[in-house]
Amino acid sequence: MATNGEYRRGRHVFSAMHVHLVFVTKYRRGVFNDDMLTVCEATMRKVCEDFEAELVEFNGEDDHVHLLVHYPPKVAVSSLVNSLKGVSARILRRDFTGRVNRAIMHGRFWSPSYFAASCGGAPLTVVRQYIEQQRRPL
Repeated sequence: MATNGEYRRGRHVFSAMHVHLVFVTKYRRGVFNDDMLTVCEATMRKVCEDFEAELVEFNGEDDHVHLLVHYPPKVAVSSLVNSLKGVSARILRRDFTGRVNRAIMHGRFWSPSYFAASCGGAPLTVVRQYIEQQRRPL
């Protein structure tokens, strides 16, 4: 799938789908430092590439991360989230064993929940007005 600036183009689709994701650590434990966030970002970029998605923006604090992902329409956000959380947890636990205490986090790295919001494009009021102004055949 080719990208054209903000748009992705496939054989039968032209799309601009972005999602803002927030992942929180289990019990909001403050485990992240700068090195962990750097490894987490690299891992999540690789996972996004595997899904033919693009990690546009990444940042985080000590207990959560924010991602802005540009993804193709064939990708289910829930599948992308499962892979992002699963692969990153495995890598972070492996590389930062002393910092991520499995006993305190009860064997989990991420909280099972996540925040996802679609974003990009025009506001809903503009889209609604555009649809209302379409010339309906008589």
